[in-house]
Amino acid sequence: MNPEKPTLTSSLKAYLYLLPALLIIGIFNIIPIFRSFEMAFWSDYNFIQREAYAYGVDNFVRLWEDPRFWTALSNTASFVFVVVPLQILISLGIALMLNSKIKVQGFFRSIYFLPSITSLVAVSMVWQFVFHTHHGLLNSIIGFFGFGPIPWLTHPEYAMTSLMIMSIWRGLGFCIVVLLAGLQKVDKGLYLAAKVDGARGWNRFKTVTLPAISPTLLFIAIVSVIQAFRIFTEVFALFQGEPGPASSTLTMVFYIWQAFHNRQLGLASAATVVLFVVIFIFTLIQLFVGKKVVHY
Repeated sequence: MNPEKPTLTSSLKAYLYLLPALLIIGIFNIIPIFRSFEMAFWSDYNFIQREAYAYGVDNFVRLWEDPRFWTALSNTASFVFVVVPLQILISLGIALMLNSKIKVQGFFRSIYFLPSITSLVAVSMVWQFVFHTHHGLLNSIIGFFGFGPIPWLTHPEYAMTSLMIMSIWRGLGFCIVVLLAGLQKVDKGLYLAAKVDGARGWNRFKTVTLPAISPTLLFIAIVSVIQAFRIFTEVFALFQGEPGPASSTLTMVFYIWQAFHNRQLGLASAATVVLFVVIFIFTLIQLFVGKKVVHY
């Protein structure tokens, strides 16, 4: 059966259906993006009237000379390179267990996904209790084994670790659900063929499961990296509006928010452009590597 060719009437009808979504995306996403790129090159401007009198690269020079910017970039990079791989590995392990024939499978899926839909402020308040130096659950467990209390949220050495732990825990649900959907689409006949050929558990996982879910893993990796680079709410809520002790959890988006809060529109927009470029480069690298290793 040949598909019908689009007509002018059907095309107009389709665009009318898309118009509300396109208006929302254009007003709240596309226009602010181009506006931020323009504001990044404001050298002299009026904050009240939002007017620029001169353009240049002064804001990028200020970023280059600002040690807090490099701290934010370094902290964000450290967060991404630790959280994303651990989150994917743990999610994959849990998804593999949930994909096996276990009782009350639906219950466990709901439990793991629950943190992803829970209010981040509420989650942060719970984790503040967990990380409390003297009355926290985590230090109580550590103390049971004879170790002293650790100042998770008040010492620069441990603040980033506590942020990573909470972020990994909260992001597991989304990754597990997506990976589980990918695992359930793997052809069972491939497992039977591998079993007949004498492949054991690890070899079946390496030769059948991984290639089959590689597109799903690539999707998870790209989304997780973008989300990790954009981390802000977790820092703001966990450390009560501060970038951690001694700016130990200062991230790029938190740096941008502080610049906007201090009415440094040009500086904040320049930092936004830098963050956009970094995320764009990482996404291109992932897509390039994905072409080499992903099996469609």
